Amino acid sequence: MIRTGEKLPDATVFEMLDEERAGCTIGPNSFSVTEQTAGKRVVIFGLPGAFTPTCSAKHVPGYVEAAEKLRAAGIDEIWCVSVNDAFVMGAWGRDQHTSGKVRMMADGSAVFTRALGLDQDLSARGMGIRSQRYAMVVDDGVVKTLNVEAPGKFEVSDAQSILATLK
Repeated sequence: MIRTGEKLPDATVFEMLDEERAGCTIGPNSFSVTEQTAGKRVVIFGLPGAFTPTCSAKHVPGYVEAAEKLRAAGIDEIWCVSVNDAFVMGAWGRDQHTSGKVRMMADGSAVFTRALGLDQDLSARGMGIRSQRYAMVVDDGVVKTLNVEAPGKFEVSDAQSILATLK
């Protein structure tokens, strides 16, 4: 598992864009984790799956609500990473009203999640390989804070816990 002080592994994540912007088209766009975190302070939180109960009722809404406070504390971007495809992450982002607050990053094949060592096998529950629940603060590609939840818990990866580490 990745540790504090280590550089993030490079991988490609995907984001569904509903509007064109410089260098990006409408639809799924691929992004290098290394390039997207270079020179930025980013909160990355990972969770088991889009539209799942805790993820939809608590995890994502907490970051949407805290986005302004996180930016005031020096965070440039907030990413939600899940082992789902970009279409599902885009639909979930619209449902959760994340636009302009949280980037919904798809890691459909779990390449980034596995490289972090934060994958888990939920095949017995019909979900396949998924992400553990975690949150980290990354500064210029280097992990500064890493909070990984114990199985079935939601105590240290929420927005308020990350905000507390920034004070």
